[in-house]
Amino acid sequence: MLTDLACKTAACPEGKARARLTDSGGLYLETSPNGSKRWFWKYYHSGKEKRLALGAYPAVSLKQARSDREVARRLLQTGSDPAIRRQIERLEAKLLEKNTFAEVARELHSTKASGWSEQYAQRWLERMEKDLFPWIGPVPLPEITAPMLLNTLRRIEKRGARETAHTLRQTAGQVFRYGIATGRCERNPAPDLHGALQPLNIKHMAAILEPTKAGELVRSMYEYSGQPVTRTALLLSALLFQRPGNIRCMEWAEVDFDVCLWTIPAAKMKRTVYGKVNGRPHLVPLALQAIELLRELQPISGHSRFVFPSLISSQRPMSENTLRVALRRMGYSNDDMTPHGFRAMARTIMVEKLNMHAEAIEAQLAHGKSGPLGAAYDRAEFIDQRRAMMTEWANYLDQLRNADSVSPASDSV
Repeated sequence: MLTDLACKTAACPEGKARARLTDSGGLYLETSPNGSKRWFWKYYHSGKEKRLALGAYPAVSLKQARSDREVARRLLQTGSDPAIRRQIERLEAKLLEKNTFAEVARELHSTKASGWSEQYAQRWLERMEKDLFPWIGPVPLPEITAPMLLNTLRRIEKRGARETAHTLRQTAGQVFRYGIATGRCERNPAPDLHGALQPLNIKHMAAILEPTKAGELVRSMYEYSGQPVTRTALLLSALLFQRPGNIRCMEWAEVDFDVCLWTIPAAKMKRTVYGKVNGRPHLVPLALQAIELLRELQPISGHSRFVFPSLISSQRPMSENTLRVALRRMGYSNDDMTPHGFRAMARTIMVEKLNMHAEAIEAQLAHGKSGPLGAAYDRAEFIDQRRAMMTEWANYLDQLRNADSVSPASDSV
């Protein structure tokens, strides 16, 4: 058996790569030509010889090495491999080093960002850095309780940002779920806060939903005395009821006058990154009224890439506030009508007054599929049904424009 003196004076003989001084029970001190001395324990597991490093001498004394050997021996007696157990402990320790809320949130962001839009990914991290990281960012995930998270979210509520507080409760939940999946924590406290935050007073985009008032709006747009480009954009917003961003970024190359169709590329649609790259384009049948408006506009903006170019540069689409300002000039406040409100106006009146199929309308709105027919109407082979729907809607708007009240159309799509 070794003694403290033997350990202290041990040296590797000249000409040897290493030398071993044996103690007992498989414990030995290994010396190297460079003067280093290291403790090892030799043992057998599953019929194979293995060894476990116990540290360097003199940092680990003879007494400590024997004690560590006994701990490892007891673990071996339970059937566990001490070397494998140590690897697991090191991995767990490494995870614990990066288990703060901020570390895990940033890791989740880097993992998921490639599947998010650039704007969403940027906004996701900005909200975290502004409202959560300063308070719970340095705290390990397992130590964050529901009251701690609630206290952080209430700081956001106090400045009047209720919607942000609710959004960050959900976002924090994503971080905890990822933490559970990667072994950083065992539970998610975010669902415990359901009902604890101040309720949201959701205000929908203002829209005109009554046929008579819709007729007044259409008349006002036809009589609009501002820029012809703006007037046409307003009218097509009502006729086509697409998202304001798609309307203002409409390109002449996307319009097929021969088949009366506007094809919006998938990359322009409100979709996930995967959907933008791999999804089908969105098809918008053009009624004759829409075709006439576009042909009237061609001499004005046909030289531009965009149907509705900016007044500053023909190489850029009109500003996102142009239609909103035009509505204000016509006497419609932000509480009366918004550019996005044309979508709600069309859907409501088409269902309630024209008895059209909601699934067909949802497909034309480019909303998520609301049922088995929703997916069907989104396919190109149903373009005839959608074309009939868009024609009936355009004709109905003409009736509304020319009369104070009208009867519902007899046919439905």
